[in-house]
Formats: sequence, C-alpha cells, structure tokens
Amino acid sequence: MSAVSEHPGEAHHEDLGGRLNWLRAGVLGANDGIVSMAGLVVGVAGATTDVRAILTAGIAGLVAGALSMAGGEYVSVSTQRDTERAAIQLERQELEQMPEQELDELTAIYQKRGLSPELARRVAEELTAKDPLRAHAEAELNIDPDRLTSPWQAAWASFLAFTIGGLLPVIAIALPPVEVRVLACGAAVVAGLVLTGWTAARLGSAPVARAVMRNVGVGVLAMLVTYYVGVVFGITVG
Repeated sequence: MSAVSEHPGEAHHEDLGGRLNWLRAGVLGANDGIVSMAGLVVGVAGATTDVRAILTAGIAGLVAGALSMAGGEYVSVSTQRDTERAAIQLERQELEQMPEQELDELTAIYQKRGLSPELARRVAEELTAKDPLRAHAEAELNIDPDRLTSPWQAAWASFLAFTIGGLLPVIAIALPPVEVRVLACGAAVVAGLVLTGWTAARLGSAPVARAVMRNVGVGVLAMLVTYYVGVVFGITVG
C-alpha cells in the first residue's frame, strides 16, 4: 500500500489484525449458537420433560443453525469476493488504458493522506514501478489482490463457531435431572455468555461490563420468552 507497509512490523500488525478479526467473528458466531440453541432447548423443555424430545429438537436445531450460518457466510463472502475481483479487474484495465491518469489519481490519494505533492508523487511513482495493480488496489480499494477472503474458509469457521457455542445449552439441558434441568441450562448459558461477551469486548476494545450485561440480558430474555412459549403451547408425552 505504501513504503511503510513493507516494514516487517507493519506486515506483522496487519496479520495480527486479520487474526483478531477472525477470532472476533468466531466469538460472535459461538455467541449466536449459545443464544439460539438456549432459546430452542429451553422452549422445548417448557413444553415437555421428555429428554428425548428435547435432545431431538436440540440436535436438529444445532445442525440446521450451523448449516444456515455456514451457507449465509458462504454466500455473503462469495458476493464480496466477486465484487472485489470485479473492482480489481476494472483497476487493471484502467492501468493499461490510462496509466498517467491512474498515476495522478494515486498521487492525489497520498496527498489527501498528508504527504506533500512532491513526496506523494515520488511514492506513487515508486509503488507503481514495483507493482502498479497492488499499489492502486490497496490505496484506492483497500484490497490486497493476493489475500481475498475465502468463502469456504468463512463458511467452515461459521459452522464450527456456531456448533461449539450451540453444544453448550444442548448438553447442559440434557444431563441434569428434570427438576433442575432448566436452571442448570440457564446457569451454563449465562456463564458462556459472560465469557463470549468479555472476549468480544476485549477484542473490540469496548467496555467489558456493558458488553457482558447486554450479552447476558439478551440470552436470559430469549430463554424466558421461549420457555413460557413452550409452557403455553406445551404437549403431554405419554
């Protein structure tokens, strides 16, 4: 992107930022799994005490939710990747057809970033001489042509994150005795939401207490609503 981006420390910083983004996405995916599956299994537990019915609903919901998350992420990232490829191809054509105008455009970008006209021109010329497509793609589009996000990688990450998070309430409601089943699941879910809320807040440099309280509040509300929905529309298992 610039001469600075070639510094080893800057490259390390960019790699670390990418890993943190993936980790944050994984934490949020796990959080979705916890909340979604907690609402489902607690709702079913409000309707019946049959552990087989609860497990069947939980496992089916877990598989469906994980596949839905993976499919949605695949489609979303594929669309983004296609858009980035089209933008890079357009940039390649412009570099072939109007190199001087593109050089002026790159110079103007670095001027807007605070460089003097002379230095901005020199930076633009040196970067263009080395790799014009990369220089323009990174400066104009904020895209690294060699590091486009993989849709399959994003899909698998979402699938695994949702599954790991969703397993917590399913296991927590299936193992305890019927008398404490819902309370045990609720306690496990609250603990999981505290952990994901704390982790997400730390990764995003956000206030931890507020993030945790918001996260736990949403999860508890989901469980309360679905539990009483299950009670109201409950079934009797013979």
